[in-house]
Amino acid sequence: MEYPTVIDPEQVGEYDEAAYAGGGYFFDEVLEYRVWCYPTEGANATDITSYRAFSNYQEALEFANNTQNAEPPVALIRQLEWIDQPSRGVYIHNKGERITEWKVEWLTRGARKADDIAVFLQKHVKVK
Repeated sequence: MEYPTVIDPEQVGEYDEAAYAGGGYFFDEVLEYRVWCYPTEGANATDITSYRAFSNYQEALEFANNTQNAEPPVALIRQLEWIDQPSRGVYIHNKGERITEWKVEWLTRGARKADDIAVFLQKHVKVK
């Protein structure tokens, strides 16, 4: 499976470590692919969780597969518009910049197109 390329390869590794996790249903840009690594069992208290950033999924996957205590790759994405679902059946259209980590598989839906959110809301809004 081929996943989208990052929007700016020169910025890979420069994004803030802190990000939202998941959600939103739609993405606008892929910023980087991350592989989170965890200390080995019995590590010192000073050993911390860290990640490596990559400009493409294949390199991230290869690193993850060959690194002890590495998680599968995730995608750091930018959302300019997204759907928040605070509770089951409740959908809120949000605008603004939001950076979050996503499961890579979610990228297969493709980047958000102009009418995607309106179509989504029409399908999911309950008529009373």
